[in-house]
Amino acid sequence: MRFSTVFLSFLSVALAARPFLNEPDTGIEEVFGSLPAGTLPELSLIAGLPDFEWAAKRVLHPFSYMHFRNGASGEYSYRNNLEIFHRYRFRPRVMQDVTNVASTLPITLLGHNFSAPIFISPCARAGLAHPESELGLVRGAAAENILYMPSLFANLSIEDISAAKGEGQVLFQQINKASIDNDTQALFQRIESSGAKAIVFTVDAVSPRNRQRSGRFGFDQGDYSSYDLATWDTYKQLQTMTSLPIVLKGIMSVEDARAAVAAGVPAIILSNHGGRQLDGAPSPLEVALEIHEKSPEVFTQIEVYADGGVRYGTDVLRLLALGVRAVGLGRPFMYANVYGTEGVTYAIQMLKREIAVDAGNLGLPDLKAINASYVNWTPDLRL
Repeated sequence: MRFSTVFLSFLSVALAARPFLNEPDTGIEEVFGSLPAGTLPELSLIAGLPDFEWAAKRVLHPFSYMHFRNGASGEYSYRNNLEIFHRYRFRPRVMQDVTNVASTLPITLLGHNFSAPIFISPCARAGLAHPESELGLVRGAAAENILYMPSLFANLSIEDISAAKGEGQVLFQQINKASIDNDTQALFQRIESSGAKAIVFTVDAVSPRNRQRSGRFGFDQGDYSSYDLATWDTYKQLQTMTSLPIVLKGIMSVEDARAAVAAGVPAIILSNHGGRQLDGAPSPLEVALEIHEKSPEVFTQIEVYADGGVRYGTDVLRLLALGVRAVGLGRPFMYANVYGTEGVTYAIQMLKREIAVDAGNLGLPDLKAINASYVNWTPDLRL
């Protein structure tokens, strides 16, 4: 008994000390590691979304890579976002007719039709990755008919991004702060005039930042004496200033999900800002699981989206299984944008293919029929 206890203690320490893999070892270094510095691998040889980060790091200026990569404090929430998915095992079904599962990917979000339950999350300063900035993102989203949510801090203006839209393309415009004043009214008017179909209000960044990685590069962390005002009363007043639906991005608890329902919010995004704002904030998967366990009705009362740490089709499936309607990705598409529109389009196609293939291997004939029974929600804490 004594030996067994000591051995288990040793094993737990050893597992806890394992190195963190920002990109998994899939052989990319062996195949492309000899490429000259600053050279991108041929796009057709990119095997998965994590490869885009490996490739982008080779060609981006260190400051640019830091801007996309950095997280809050010790970046533990950033790591948890990536690793949490693998703690929950699937419960695959067999002897199912999955031959048409790829045709079941299309989805409607706030009444608008898209080809798959994925979207490009708001990310600032795409110009650090490619000279055409957000054009690669909006054009890639148009080519594959998925939702794109441009950041208010994009390099291109709201109007320039709107002008690049494809025929019939739908965008939701993100904003970071909104006071009840003329500036916000003018901003809302610009967004409405641009043709955006919804406003995405990021509510989890009301305080200054604490990002040590970016601080080392001299990146501004914000005014430590300045805090933004964002309350449920603020939201109600904002609703009177626009005819567009206002989606809340940054919900991290079941209590706030319930409050959003009570406030008449049409959709929420479970998100911890990519682990960039509060280190120790839960991952979107953990929040979705909390809502599923304590208030599952939320998933039918409003539309629930999620973003953060998603790199694989299997990640998307785990979130969909809990009731999430659509899943967003930020960093992977910013890294794919080092190839421009072609890279973003290729990344979307790759993720769609993974979702369909993984759904088939899960034994799921219809993606919309996925439910929590397809996953064992007891976490494997050995990882």
